[in-house]
Order: sequence, then C-alpha cells, then structure tokens
Amino acid sequence: MVKESTIYYHFKNKQAILDELIRQFEKVANSMMTQLEQALGNTAYFEDSLFYQNVCDTFFEDYLMDDFCNKVMRLLLLEQFNNEDIHKVYDTWMFSEPLKFQSKVFDTLIKIGIIKHADSTYLAVKYYAPIYLFSQKWLLTGTLSEVKKNDFRAHANQHIKNFFAEIEEKPCQIL
Repeated sequence: MVKESTIYYHFKNKQAILDELIRQFEKVANSMMTQLEQALGNTAYFEDSLFYQNVCDTFFEDYLMDDFCNKVMRLLLLEQFNNEDIHKVYDTWMFSEPLKFQSKVFDTLIKIGIIKHADSTYLAVKYYAPIYLFSQKWLLTGTLSEVKKNDFRAHANQHIKNFFAEIEEKPCQIL
C-alpha cells in the first residue's frame, strides 16, 4: 500500500494527480486513434474481411476494456458533472472522437463501394449509440470483470452483425 505522503511528494495536490491521470489517458487514447487512422488510410485493409473486427477489437479491448483507460473513463463519467474541463475530456473521448472516426470509416466504405451511398454521420451515430449503451451497462459500472467484458462483447458483436446486415439489405435513401 502506498502512503498518502508518498503520493504528495510527487504531486502538489489531488488536482495535480487528476491532471496527470487525464494526461496519461489522453496519451493512450490519442495513440489508439493514430493507430486506427493509419489503418483507415490504407483502403486495401477494407478488403480483408477481418478489418472491421480488428478495428472493433482495438476500440473495445485496447480502450474500453483496458484496465487503466476503463478506470479513468469511470472517473471522468462521475466527475464530468462537477467540472466543465473534465466534461470536455469525457465528451471528446466518449462521443466526439469515436463518432468522428466512425464517420470516416463509413465515408471510406461508401467511397470504395462496400456500402451504398448513405449519410456517414448518421451511420456513425446509428452504429455507435448501442456500443455506448453497452459500455455504460457493462464496462463503466462497478468493477470491470471478465463476465462484464464477455457480456459487452456478446451484445456489441451481435449489434455489429445486425447493423451491417441491415445496411446491406436496406440502402439508405434520401427522402
């Protein structure tokens, strides 16, 4: 066990500890986004049937279910109501960045003809909303366990399967 005095030897106060946690979290999150963006830049990857599964695994396993990231996200979830700066960080990494990336994925899928013309921003929201819901239900409440991770994986993967089956069957049309 670490003594409180030892921690305060390295940090001025609780805010400094929180700031460092957020800095480390954003470093990990930015690294993950860079990795995903690089994969997105090579459209040849889209022809690999495992591309989307690899993207999902990176986001799910290396971000949402990563022990450090998960703990910081839970902290951000709670603290966002008391601190506008933390709310901005939470909004960035739970909404803005995932939706922006998903929109780019759907833009690319449309451009290379894998899915028919559609509104990529709408598809991103339609795709991500259940993922966010499942993460709230299983990953961002209480202690992260293998049971919760498996429940999340099962529901998220079923959603992804249903989502792609639906957009293949019913191309989006402009009204």
